[in-house]
Amino acid sequence: MRSKYFQYTSWLMALLLLMASCKEEPYAVPVPKDALQNDCIKRSLGPNIVGNNIEFAYAMALPGDKGKLVSAQVEASIAGAATTYLEHRSYYTDGSGVDVGVEVATPSTNQGNVTTVNFSKDTNAVTLRYFYTIPEEARGKTISFKFSARSSNGETVNYSMGPYTIARMDIALDIPVMDAANCFISIEDMKAYDAVDAAAHAANIDLVYLYRAMPNVAFNHSLVSPGTKSEYLPGVVLPPGVNKVTKISKAWALRDNNLARDKYGIYIDDIDFQQLDIANAPDYAINLKEEAGAWIETADGKYRAYIYINKVNNGAQSAVISMKRYTMK
Repeated sequence: MRSKYFQYTSWLMALLLLMASCKEEPYAVPVPKDALQNDCIKRSLGPNIVGNNIEFAYAMALPGDKGKLVSAQVEASIAGAATTYLEHRSYYTDGSGVDVGVEVATPSTNQGNVTTVNFSKDTNAVTLRYFYTIPEEARGKTISFKFSARSSNGETVNYSMGPYTIARMDIALDIPVMDAANCFISIEDMKAYDAVDAAAHAANIDLVYLYRAMPNVAFNHSLVSPGTKSEYLPGVVLPPGVNKVTKISKAWALRDNNLARDKYGIYIDDIDFQQLDIANAPDYAINLKEEAGAWIETADGKYRAYIYINKVNNGAQSAVISMKRYTMK
């Protein structure tokens, strides 16, 4: 018992000494540097998809008695698409939560992979937003950015961001589909065709959209393989040559943010398609709901896709869908 007492006492003393050594230091306001400074954050989330923007906020500042900002630029390792730009306005949020822009520079210009703004207002502290539109040339590659600013006293600063991986997938938004009209869906073309156009693109048709209100079957809005059994295509006349057998797997709670547009914090990325296994899935998905979706694998295995149901309209027997598509081979 005596031994245990001394062991406990020694442990307690050690704990008290540790607590004393961890005493919080008093807070001191950071002393600003007497020079031009910069910082940067990436604002956009989720996979970086060709055609979409990667958004950054680039901040730069120097003491008022040291001069003013002259210019800012961003150099991308791969030139962005033509719609790439660096904001010439600085934003603040008003009392209603609305972003209000204040013009501080002339509109940006792109020269190759460099985007530049020249300040037109006397300012020594500002945050500018940069929108890099991902070009086709960047698909499946990595990309980095070098932000820089220059002041009137000759100082320059740089800030590097990246590298960021650009997804291999494609995306198509808000494709209208309607029963007995533009109901033939091509994963390769990422479009919906009517019967006439479907006959002209028969080799590319993977799905049929249809709506059926049946008394004893919950059929409703459905995506069906054209090569499935006839009972899943009631009343459908297939154009000549439209006969593929496509794998389809329903997903109820997978609301991808890119497809649903900033409503949910879920993202489907390349790896999800790479690891997808729906080899035993059926060739139909009936009774689909708004904000539901379906995984797709084409008959030749060339593509995997995820189709999201943005809207449904029972009366018009129609829907609006969006899709992500990944090329397997």
